[in-house]
Amino acid sequence: MIVFTIANLQKRLNKERAKGKTIGFTPTMGALHDGHGALVSLSIEQNDISIVSIFVNPTQFNEKKDLNNYPRTLKSDEKLLNKLGNVIIFAPSTSEVYPKGLNTNVEVGLGGLDAQMEGAFRPGHFEGVVQVVKRMLDIINPTQLFMGQKDFQQFTIIQKMIDELYVPTQLVVVPIQRQDDGLAMSSRNVRLLPHDKSRAVVIYKILKAIKRKKYHLTPEKCIKYAMKQCDLDGFKPEYFYIADGYTLKSIKSWDKHDYIVCCCAVWAGDVRLIDNMIMKKPRSLKLY
Repeated sequence: MIVFTIANLQKRLNKERAKGKTIGFTPTMGALHDGHGALVSLSIEQNDISIVSIFVNPTQFNEKKDLNNYPRTLKSDEKLLNKLGNVIIFAPSTSEVYPKGLNTNVEVGLGGLDAQMEGAFRPGHFEGVVQVVKRMLDIINPTQLFMGQKDFQQFTIIQKMIDELYVPTQLVVVPIQRQDDGLAMSSRNVRLLPHDKSRAVVIYKILKAIKRKKYHLTPEKCIKYAMKQCDLDGFKPEYFYIADGYTLKSIKSWDKHDYIVCCCAVWAGDVRLIDNMIMKKPRSLKLY
């Protein structure tokens, strides 16, 4: 079932909510793959009603070219979702989501979580992400929000927004879904040239190597290794960044932090891929 307007969606949801039913929500920009499928499947498992938004949000793109090139595949997305179960697809227009125009920023203190990694290379990106996720949460008012670990900085920022604005929704983070060779599933993978796609597994291999090398190399030396290895394999690394998992601030020592993540962005031809791997976390911390 596809719904295109807020009014029709809310009419349906209000009826279900009045019956005490729970609502799971997975925000996407379409071009769905099995990684999205894992989010939606968990939503279906844990909730009475599951909503998937398919909306290519213009406010989180730095380059108009990237916005224009982003794949729009609503028909194939619908087929994938229908195989998973009973899902309501919310596919609004830009004017439906932003009736007053695009300049409707959400005022929330992010505590510097947006200042590095993606935020450093894509200024304003997370303002757009926070804007659209908050807008969707206001429209849907879900019980649970499902996001993937692959966008580590993104889900960390959204959790901060939920906490700061007292949004009555639980964020559920789902592990990265990978192809058999280890490449993280991404909507951008369809744009990879065949020879780049076959070699892009090197990103995953480098992350695994860093996890092994942390026992005898400093974070700084691990980053130098990763950048050099990417170059040797013919890819252009934008960043490898080893950070405290709570603050996302760069670390200098493995021993002084109990939650550590390595995030990266790498160019494979003209396709920008992101990935991450948790290097260390306390047993008490449950992400999934």
